[in-house]
Amino acid sequence: MYTREEASRIKEEFWTSFGKYLAPQPSIFGTKVNWVNYKTGVKDIYFRMQADKRKASICIAITHTDLGLQEIFFEQFQEFKLLLEQACGEEWNWQLHTQDDYGRAISRIGLELNQVNVFNKQDWPAIISFLKPRLIALDDFWYDVKDNFVELSR
Repeated sequence: MYTREEASRIKEEFWTSFGKYLAPQPSIFGTKVNWVNYKTGVKDIYFRMQADKRKASICIAITHTDLGLQEIFFEQFQEFKLLLEQACGEEWNWQLHTQDDYGRAISRIGLELNQVNVFNKQDWPAIISFLKPRLIALDDFWYDVKDNFVELSR
């Protein structure tokens, strides 16, 4: 078992390594991007990645506190479901009004890779191989649909 400080250090080391690994990869917009903290440019829409002792995950998180507006954003994403599946080459899991780790109501569209452990450095290549192509695919997808969400958020 790791102390809180050790666990935090290992996770920080993983995300720093992941960020350095993706740093040379430009965004589809042609700009340099902080892949670990991807900025969608639309309030309350985030691309989130997590890795812990059981799994790794990547998702589009819709965090608007107004559940009605959150549902409208979710429905807008559903309109682009085929584009997302084409960009990623797979189906993602869709959850309307679920909870995040802090108990807040969010909606999530994402995938998980089970049976990997961020605290085991031997699992890092599998986690990176899972996250990298999906994050790049999200960037590609976002290039095509972002303007629709910018308009919706006004």
